[in-house]
Amino acid sequence: MANEKTLRKHAVSIFRAALKAADPVEAVLRHVRLDGETLIAGKRRYPLARFRRIHVVGAGKATAAMASAVERLLGRRIHGGIVNVKYGHLTKLRRVQLNECGHPVPDENGVQGAQRIAALVQNAGEEDLVVCLISGGASALMPAPAPPITLEEKQATTKLLLKCGATIHEVNAVRKHISALKGGQLAAMASPATVISLLLSDVIGDNLDVIGSGPTAPDQSTFADAIQILRKYGIESDVPGSVRDRLHQGAEGLFPETPKPGDKLFQRVQNVVVGSNLQAVDAAAKCARSLGYRTMVLSTSIEGETREVAGVHAAIAREIVNQKRPVAPPACVLSGGETTVTIRGQGLGGRNQEFVLAAAMGIQGLPNTVILSGGTDGTDGPTDAAGAIADGDTISRARQLSLDAAAFLCNNDSYRFFEPLGDLLKTGPTNTNVMDVRILLVGSPQ
Repeated sequence: MANEKTLRKHAVSIFRAALKAADPVEAVLRHVRLDGETLIAGKRRYPLARFRRIHVVGAGKATAAMASAVERLLGRRIHGGIVNVKYGHLTKLRRVQLNECGHPVPDENGVQGAQRIAALVQNAGEEDLVVCLISGGASALMPAPAPPITLEEKQATTKLLLKCGATIHEVNAVRKHISALKGGQLAAMASPATVISLLLSDVIGDNLDVIGSGPTAPDQSTFADAIQILRKYGIESDVPGSVRDRLHQGAEGLFPETPKPGDKLFQRVQNVVVGSNLQAVDAAAKCARSLGYRTMVLSTSIEGETREVAGVHAAIAREIVNQKRPVAPPACVLSGGETTVTIRGQGLGGRNQEFVLAAAMGIQGLPNTVILSGGTDGTDGPTDAAGAIADGDTISRARQLSLDAAAFLCNNDSYRFFEPLGDLLKTGPTNTNVMDVRILLVGSPQ
């Protein structure tokens, strides 16, 4: 069907289609609309005459764009608000202030923004409406360490969790129990105000209590769960003493648990998932079919160690080339979700770049085969790339530049492997975040 150059072009086009489908403005407007003086969110109706003031708060990489959609709907009805966003993830707003702060490791700007958010919702009364915007990155971007834990101690804990390969569900379970806002605690602060929380999901399963660590959702996890997660990865003795003490004292009942399902405070709270990885992957599949590929979606719930997931995708590529199954060429195989990387080296990269590097080794020599993986937020790990792209000749081209793929993979140095090859996928900040999209293309044999 196509040579590698065309396959590469198609892979990028398919990824762009996924990004377009995850656009936060469109996501909000699909689920929230105005009917005269009635706000309709999901299946609920809110007569605006009921509310004295409307506040907008939130955090996440996509929340600047989400806030622009809310401003488009409510305009001057918005009394004010503040949203914490990652540095550079900006848009022009009139009523809501944007506060830039650190991700994935929280910083002092994030703490100050979280304090302002907390003060705003605590002052909301029974006749007020709080619109809360949450997207991927909210956990780090709205840090409110529970006293006496300091920001530095929370940063150290976050780094340990990210380095050990814990899943986002596990990372957030710990975060919720060393925070003053996460795990339904923001909703508790806002009570008795009415709260509408709009969520752009970046977690597998779209669990309300995991997206952004669930600041407005009932929390399923406990202090005891958080302790078990630290023990599972062997880092309980490595986290700061204040974190360890709070978790153990909480498990003993010395600190109140996060609000749980059935708590009456959630009677005035509505959580609406406005977008997820599913919409992005479905749009990618539609684009692939329009380009002439027989298309199969593996799953939008892929998780696990990045290198192992890459090995599975490479095996599927070999099966398509050699056996014309599970789908015959020209074939497109898509998957979504979020893998994890256990960091053992000192290199630079992210889970998408590492996935493509490991997959490139697995598809070495395969004709007309291309694989791409990218983060929908436009950033992969601490780099300026969303991911990377490779084909069956990538490893041989790398050898010509004296690049040893296995050595770079061992050192978690995928960025510096792909950079001289010109194979980094760079989109810039996309102002959305619905996890990752992986694209495998196999053309017909020449």
